[in-house]
Amino acid sequence: MDPGGATHVATACSGSTAGQVGVQIHQTRRLPDFLQSVNLKYVKLGYHYLISNLLTLCFIPLIIVTLIEASQMDLSDIQQLWLHLQYNLVSVIICSAVLVFGLTVYIMTRPRPVYLVDYACYRPPDHLKAPYHRFMEHSRLTQDFDDSSLEFQRKILERSGLGEETYVPEAMHYIPPRPSMAAAREEAEQVMYGALDNLFANTHVKPKDIGILVVNCSLFNPTPSLSAMIVNKYKLRGNIRSFNLGGMGCSAGVIAADLAKDLLQIHRNTYAIVVSTENITQNWYFGNKKSMLIPNCLFRVGCSAVLLSNKSADWRRAKYKLVHVVRTHRGADDKAFRCVYQEQDDKGKTGVSLSKDLMAIAGGALKTNITTLGPIVLPISEQLLFFSSLVVKKLFNANVKPYIPDFKLAFDHFCIHAGGRAVIDELEKNLQLLPIHVEASRMTLHRFGNTSSSSIWYELAYMEAKGRIRKGNRVWQIAFGSGFKCNSAVWEALRNVKPSRNGPWEDCIDKYPVKLVS
Repeated sequence: MDPGGATHVATACSGSTAGQVGVQIHQTRRLPDFLQSVNLKYVKLGYHYLISNLLTLCFIPLIIVTLIEASQMDLSDIQQLWLHLQYNLVSVIICSAVLVFGLTVYIMTRPRPVYLVDYACYRPPDHLKAPYHRFMEHSRLTQDFDDSSLEFQRKILERSGLGEETYVPEAMHYIPPRPSMAAAREEAEQVMYGALDNLFANTHVKPKDIGILVVNCSLFNPTPSLSAMIVNKYKLRGNIRSFNLGGMGCSAGVIAADLAKDLLQIHRNTYAIVVSTENITQNWYFGNKKSMLIPNCLFRVGCSAVLLSNKSADWRRAKYKLVHVVRTHRGADDKAFRCVYQEQDDKGKTGVSLSKDLMAIAGGALKTNITTLGPIVLPISEQLLFFSSLVVKKLFNANVKPYIPDFKLAFDHFCIHAGGRAVIDELEKNLQLLPIHVEASRMTLHRFGNTSSSSIWYELAYMEAKGRIRKGNRVWQIAFGSGFKCNSAVWEALRNVKPSRNGPWEDCIDKYPVKLVS
């Protein structure tokens, strides 16, 4: 799929550079057609998740039948039951003990619900905007790029799906640019504190109440860590469980949420904050290797801060409940491991090299992920059609394409990582989505660029600003990352969700959707 009709395609999906599904690919290289092959072992894994909750599912009809029978009893039936129980005291005691034990085990072992109270996305100041002409002029004046590289970057920009109002960090606005450790720290502070200030103001949660902190940033991991910077800034409590995830790409936001969810199962009655960002200042590539130039054109400044809670009282004000997380890691395969690889070029300049096989690898990871996710989210009718087609193909070796389930029956909204226009196009095609389902991804890419792991939250904010999230709606967040990884998170809206104050789309939502040039 060629986003611009030329001989090469550029897309993105890594973490500030690692996690980007962005690569120079020949026209013939496309996201694999999921109709062609589905691995049965991942279907089995999905059904394993389903069977894991089978005991709970079996109790539901039993309870319903018991309630129906009880509702049909009259006074004489109740008196007769009481007389019967009086003469069977031992049986009553045993049954009561079993019932109490069963309820205790259920209450102690059931997963605690994890609520998303609110989240905030950072919106940089206007002076950091990087329209096309300024980007190209600065690239030319740095004198680091030859004519071929400048022309390559121009074509990538024109076909990328990015608009004229995306942001680059302060250090990149100077001529020559001024990347340094101090400037990188300043960028990190600006975006993280900006998002967190907004989150604390909107939720009225005190920093001292935060028990868990997870920060993810792929390519900037200073000492002290980014999580330590946040602890110091907001004077978080001394026993906070803090974690700093690095090098995990654009899908790290889902990984961080999954880690926070697991921690919330252990630590009762507390809040967790997940901060997802990427740092561009020290990771701009100043060489002429084309496979390393694409991140310069696509990655832009952004950050999200998400407040999660396991407090039962928070369901009243929470926006969403976390329903499922499914993670897929293809790192055991050498090609997948090296398809997004940070290294130095032949001139000694550091960047992220993107393999020509990246799109195919991303497609394989996505296929594995959705094949695992399907059995736990799809209606039983879709599951039966899907599974029966696989059985026919397996038993009779028939030349039959596997039935691809309609994920629109499982989800109301889709947050596809805004890595690049070609990736969004191919997912729209292969998952048989409608234009409105990928509108949030396209508009996020246009307005903010590829903000790495935080992009899925800008997309959710877009749908909230449009007033589309209704009570009971399910949202599917899906992101790719270096390694190679594909991760999904499923959220259920607990109410009709309104946008939070100072949201990233607050001053421009009425302008969208815009018509994109094909």
